[in-house]
Amino acid sequence: MKFKLIPVTDFQQNCTLLMCEQTLEAVIIDPGGEPERLIIALHAFNARPRHILLTHGHIDHVGAAPELAQQLKVPILGPHRDDSFLFNALPEQAQMFGFPPQRAFTPDAWLEAGESLDFGEERLEVLHCPGHSPGHLVYFDRQGALAQVGDVLFRGAIGRTDLPRGQHQQLLESIQRILLPLGDHVRFIPGHGPMSSFGAERRNNPFLGKLH
Repeated sequence: MKFKLIPVTDFQQNCTLLMCEQTLEAVIIDPGGEPERLIIALHAFNARPRHILLTHGHIDHVGAAPELAQQLKVPILGPHRDDSFLFNALPEQAQMFGFPPQRAFTPDAWLEAGESLDFGEERLEVLHCPGHSPGHLVYFDRQGALAQVGDVLFRGAIGRTDLPRGQHQQLLESIQRILLPLGDHVRFIPGHGPMSSFGAERRNNPFLGKLH
C-alpha cells in the first residue's frame, strides 16, 4: 500500500492518502482543509477515492470533508458516534480556532470498534481509542503494520486532553491497552508531525512512563 502525508491548514494536520497499488483505490483520512491540494494529490497518484475517513471531530481534521465528499462523490465515514457533539459544534470550533466559517454536518456513517473497511485489496481495522476525544478512532493496516492514530499519540508526545470531554487517564489507557499491544514494529502516522513506531514511543516517549 502506498501512502502520502499532506499537511494542511496552519495547524499542519497530516491528511493521509492511502492507496492500493494494485487497484489504485484510495481512502483519504482527516481532510482538515485545503481540498484543492488534496484533489491534486489524488490526480498525481491516479488514485480512485473510495471513502473519506475521520479519526475524530476536531475542525483541523474534518474541515474539508464535506466539500471534498461532494466533489469526489464519496461517503464520509467515522469517527465513533461519541464525537457527534463536536460535529454539531463545528461553527463554534471554526470561530474559536480561526478557521473559515463551517457548517455542522453529520458523517454518512459512524464507525464502531471491530469493524473493517476495504478498498481495493487493502483492509483497515477500526480501533476505538478515546481520551483526546470520546469518539476518537484509529485505522490500522495489520498486513502493512501501519496505523493512522490521529491525535492519540505523537513522536515524543501524546494527545492533549484539555479540550471538551478529553480525559487524560482514558487516553493513556487507550495507548496501553489498544495501541502498544499491536507491536513495536508497527509504524504510525500521527495527526501532526513526523511518523514514529510504537516501539520507539514505548522506549523513549516521556509521557508514557512505565506503560508496557
